[in-house]
Amino acid sequence: MSVKNLISFGLLIFIPISIAAEQLGWGALTVFITSAIAIVPLAIWLSTATEEVAVVAGPSIGGLLNALFGNATELIIALVALREGLVDIVKASITGTIVSNLLLVMGLSMLLGGLRYKEQEFQPVVARVNGSTMTLAVTALVLPALVVSTSGVNETEISKLSIAAAVILAVVYVLSLVFSLKTHSYLYDVGVVDLEERSDEATGEHIEAHKPNLWLWLGVLVVSTIAVAFESEIFVGAVEEATAGLGLSSLFTGVILLPLVGGAAEYVTAVRVALKNNMDLSVSVAMGSSLLVALLVAPILIVVGQLIGQPMDLNFNLFEVVAVTIAVLLANLISLDGRSNWLEGVLLLATYAVLGAAFYFHPVAEELAQLL
Repeated sequence: MSVKNLISFGLLIFIPISIAAEQLGWGALTVFITSAIAIVPLAIWLSTATEEVAVVAGPSIGGLLNALFGNATELIIALVALREGLVDIVKASITGTIVSNLLLVMGLSMLLGGLRYKEQEFQPVVARVNGSTMTLAVTALVLPALVVSTSGVNETEISKLSIAAAVILAVVYVLSLVFSLKTHSYLYDVGVVDLEERSDEATGEHIEAHKPNLWLWLGVLVVSTIAVAFESEIFVGAVEEATAGLGLSSLFTGVILLPLVGGAAEYVTAVRVALKNNMDLSVSVAMGSSLLVALLVAPILIVVGQLIGQPMDLNFNLFEVVAVTIAVLLANLISLDGRSNWLEGVLLLATYAVLGAAFYFHPVAEELAQLL
C-alpha cells in the first residue's frame, strides 16, 4: 500500500475519535490534535476527488477545477475561523500557506527527489511566470502594511485599500487562468493527476480503461467537502484554548500549524511526483498552490469577511510580510535555472525552519520591547 493510501485510509479513524473527544469533553488539546489529524486524510480525499473529476471533465474544465478547488481545505478552515472571529489567525494562515508551499513543500520535493535522481529538471518558463505573479501578490501584501506604518490612515481607509487590492488580485488570477489554460496551455502540460496508475507508454486505450467513475468521485468530492467543513468546526472551536495552553501565539498558530493541517494533500502530491522524477508537476503544485491562496483565497476571505460582519484587511504584520518576501525571493532564485538538487532542497527547508523559530519566539520579542 502506498504512503498516500496509508494516510488517506488509516487516519480516517481519527474522525470518530475527534467527535468523541468533543462530545465527551476530553479537553481542548485532545480535540485540537485529533481533529487536526482527521482533516489530513479528508484533505487528501478532497484533492484526489477533484483531480479524478478533472480527468473525466477534460483538460480545460479539469484544469479550471484544479485551479479553483486546489486549496479547498485551507479555504474551508479559514472561512470557519473567520466566522468565529479569529481574524488574526486567518490572516496569518494566508502568509503561512504561501511560505510553507514555497519553502517546505518545494524543499521536501527537491531534497527527496534530489537524493534519488541527483539532479532534476523542470520548465523554468513556468517558474518565472509563477514567480512574477507571486511578486505582484507580495506587493499587495506589503503596501497596506507600509501605508499604515508611514501614515495615520484609519481602519476604514485600509479596508477600502484592501478591497481594491483584492479585486485586482482576483482579476489577475482570472487572467492567469486564461494564460495557463488557453493561450499558453502548452507550457503547463505537466499533468495534474496521480501518475501511479499510468504506464510510461500509455496509449489512448490504456487511459480510457482507467477512466475514473465520474459519479463516484463527485460523491467523494461532496462527502469530503462536508466532512472537512464539519471537522473544521471542531478544530477551530478548540484551536484558541489548545494553542494558548501550549503557549503558542495566534501568529505562530496561523503561520505554521494551520498550513500543516490544511496543506497535507499538496505535500503528499508534490513529494510523490518528485520521487517519480516529475519535478515539473511538483514545482507546479507548490507554486500554483501559493498563487491560488494569494490571488483567490485571500480576496474571497476579504469579501466574505465584509459580508458576515468580520472585516478582514490586507494589513499584515510586517514580520509576516518580510517572511513572505524572503520565501518568494528564495524560491524564484532557486527555480531560475530550471534545475534542482538535494542541496537546494536543504536550503529551502533551512529557511523555513529559521522562519518557524522566529515566529515561535516573536511574542517573546514583543514582550521584551514592552518591558523596555
